[in-house]
Amino acid sequence: MGRIKSALEIALEKTETVKGDKTVINQFETKQKGKKLANEFLDDPKKSLEDEIKKCPKDERPSLRQGIFDVLFSQLKLPDTEEELVRVENTAKGLQAVLNDGHFNQIVKQLPQVLHQYMDDAAKYEEAIKRQYAPKLKQKEDEIAKRLGRKVALDPFQDPEFVTFYNQNMKALKDNYQEVIDQVRETAAGSAEKQ
Repeated sequence: MGRIKSALEIALEKTETVKGDKTVINQFETKQKGKKLANEFLDDPKKSLEDEIKKCPKDERPSLRQGIFDVLFSQLKLPDTEEELVRVENTAKGLQAVLNDGHFNQIVKQLPQVLHQYMDDAAKYEEAIKRQYAPKLKQKEDEIAKRLGRKVALDPFQDPEFVTFYNQNMKALKDNYQEVIDQVRETAAGSAEKQ
């Protein structure tokens, strides 16, 4: 116990001379507040980020905006579900409020349409992939049924060969649409640097 205490005492002695820079600490805390606001906004998009930014003292706004931006920027991605689609659309709206940049706003106006098209295409691709793989899956079901002596229905996603085939085809679709997300992210990052 004495050994731990002396190590603790040494550590405390070394940190006594370290003083916190109030500006850096305040910037960090304001940035954390911005991150919290962004998460609250994503949970409740009716919340006005513009109002929250206006309430903040002018010297703290860049840190607040950076915190909000960091969280929202990390949410810009291709959605896999309808819930994610809504979240990405709300993310774009939040970024518009934080960045307030005309060029970014023009690009983001097209994002909902592109995301909906992606979701539609993804659903169609999935069905087409399943149809294309169906004969092979049926053959596997028949082989298993012969061995077991009863009819078997396989879920295509339990077949590693199907999963590989599915992932290859879906990757091609995602790569096409990922370019749009990358462009939005690039424009958002450029707009954030200007501020």
